[in-house]
Amino acid sequence: MTGNVAAPSAQDVEQLHTEGIAGRQGAFSAEWADRLGEDIMTIFRESLELPGAAVGRGPNRYYVEIHPERLRGFVDLVTHPWVTGMCAAVLGPDYQIVEVGFDVPLPGAVNQPWHRDFPSPPETTRDRRLTSLAFNLTTVDVTPEMGPFEIAPGTQWDDSPEFEHGMFPPESHWPRYEALGRRRLTRRGDVSARSALTIHRGTANRSGTPRPTLVLGVDAPGAGNAERHDLMVTRACHARLPEWLHRHLPCRVVDELEPIEQQHTIEGLVMGTP
Repeated sequence: MTGNVAAPSAQDVEQLHTEGIAGRQGAFSAEWADRLGEDIMTIFRESLELPGAAVGRGPNRYYVEIHPERLRGFVDLVTHPWVTGMCAAVLGPDYQIVEVGFDVPLPGAVNQPWHRDFPSPPETTRDRRLTSLAFNLTTVDVTPEMGPFEIAPGTQWDDSPEFEHGMFPPESHWPRYEALGRRRLTRRGDVSARSALTIHRGTANRSGTPRPTLVLGVDAPGAGNAERHDLMVTRACHARLPEWLHRHLPCRVVDELEPIEQQHTIEGLVMGTP
């Protein structure tokens, strides 16, 4: 996984708390990211043939949850010093990996409405404490035409009774997010950590190229997001994992992998916006 394997700096952790997102360029090699992309697209093609495996997140945009062992680079990712360091610094030493999946905006994907991925918990709105992180890794070098991920820094602390389902700010709030918004032109090998509560959206993919992005979800103990997912690994895979990783990977250990029935659907994203 040759790349920048340095641990996070204090500035990285401060940036995450201040802006709701921080990144490490070149954490992995481009070749490593290419292998990740091959695995993702293989699983994506399979998922389109299985009922409920690929969940729509807007026109021509899909989200797929996957079994960790189907990614050749899974152990590289979850043992990378920047990833483990950010998890421990923000979520505490007993952080838990609860989700592995990927988002694929295909050509023709439209702008999503501004949103967060789930309602803000009391620990965040009341105590300003983050209880979950989402790590993102692109498998392509993103251009402005590909529908970059766009995020409004600092909005992880936003709280309003006007948010529909606690996740979707009304359109009257959108001009503020558009003024704050930063489009992420990430490259193969880059990794970012963000609060899923930071207001964000996928933008329109006007290119002829899909933009697959891996998502790794990590919780502080008791955050509860594991209830939306069903991580499982085979006994053979579990035995090969580093022993210390077992306590960070609460999952079902099975003889044979079972199809994943996705439980984290986001109805408000199905239609998208112009």
